[in-house]
Amino acid sequence: MYFQKKRCIAMLLAGGQGSRLKVLTEKTAKPAVPFGGKYRIIDFPLSNCVNSGIDTVGILTQYQPLELNEYIGNGQPWGLNKTHSCAQVLPPYERHDKKSGWYKGTANAIYQNIDFIERFDPDYVVVLSGDHIYKMDYAAMVAYHEKNGASCTIAVRDVPLKEASRFGILNTNPDGSIYEFEEKPKKPKSTNASMGIYVFNWSVLREFLIADEEDANSSNDFGKNIIPNLLNAGHKLMAYSFNGYWKDVGTIDSLWEANMELLGDDPEFNIRGDERSKIYARNNAQPSSYIDAHATIDNSFIAEGCEVYGKVHHSVISIGCTIGEGAVVEDSVVMPGVVIEPGAIVRHAILGEDSRIGRNAVVGGCFNSDEKMQISVTAKGAVLAPNAVLQPGEMI
Repeated sequence: MYFQKKRCIAMLLAGGQGSRLKVLTEKTAKPAVPFGGKYRIIDFPLSNCVNSGIDTVGILTQYQPLELNEYIGNGQPWGLNKTHSCAQVLPPYERHDKKSGWYKGTANAIYQNIDFIERFDPDYVVVLSGDHIYKMDYAAMVAYHEKNGASCTIAVRDVPLKEASRFGILNTNPDGSIYEFEEKPKKPKSTNASMGIYVFNWSVLREFLIADEEDANSSNDFGKNIIPNLLNAGHKLMAYSFNGYWKDVGTIDSLWEANMELLGDDPEFNIRGDERSKIYARNNAQPSSYIDAHATIDNSFIAEGCEVYGKVHHSVISIGCTIGEGAVVEDSVVMPGVVIEPGAIVRHAILGEDSRIGRNAVVGGCFNSDEKMQISVTAKGAVLAPNAVLQPGEMI
């Protein structure tokens, strides 16, 4: 089979379990978690690829892959199903050399798919995470990488010093070249945090992936192994500064916050009305939403296929939801297919897909200004009985 040579392809790491999202990822891989009413988390890096002119994407799946595989399909929603483009799902498989099986780390995941990359003989490979919310022009990053003659370029963002120890920290020279990488240092020397977005010269990356696989003591990880090894070998590494919105939605709090940051007249992350960096998603072909004459909606997203008879305030209501008469939803994320029966009250919550809140039940609640907000959560398909109460911070 003939494969056209590509200047650049992307490898999207989408196999994460997302255990910090707790009940939301018991049946769903983190990149497949719904976001923003009509999207999945993986829609953002996939759309970034398309908007950046990268038309060949390998998607490495592992944990709970069925839903994610079905969602991606042949890549048609993102325009990745044309003659010389593809969105290829790449689960672990058994190789002839027996060096296969469950992906052992981020570097091992790419190593196991060297044959896929070699089909396109790329000059550059962009390595991405499938579980961050942001818009970014990868083409500009590749151009920066090429202009500086680097072997590897890492996207970085400035973070508060008190948070720097949570990240891989890049210490740089005035020209942006990297002289040191520290993985989650206790006493960081800078606030240049790695975003886990890399551009590699493929010939260099291939060499170091093979060497890493042969090292029995390696963690097979980009941050812990590949990047330090490139530095130790004298390769030129560059930091690419990114100042736009970027969020790791790996916790209940951060997922809730990112959804809330879509709302308002001047949202912190604006996904409305930007044709140049549109976010694409699989269309569920739902009918238009019905808003009853007695319903009240303000400062909220209401996706298609919904029926709203109650009150919705400062919330994200996803595809195919029903909010009954007299029900109240405030400061909440309601995922696809949720039914909130008449008289129920939902505040400061994330309701998982296809869950049901019974008549006159209460989820979450108010909090005092001195207290930390606690988000109540329901799992996919969970049912809260009529008149039952799910306290702030509780999960079912």
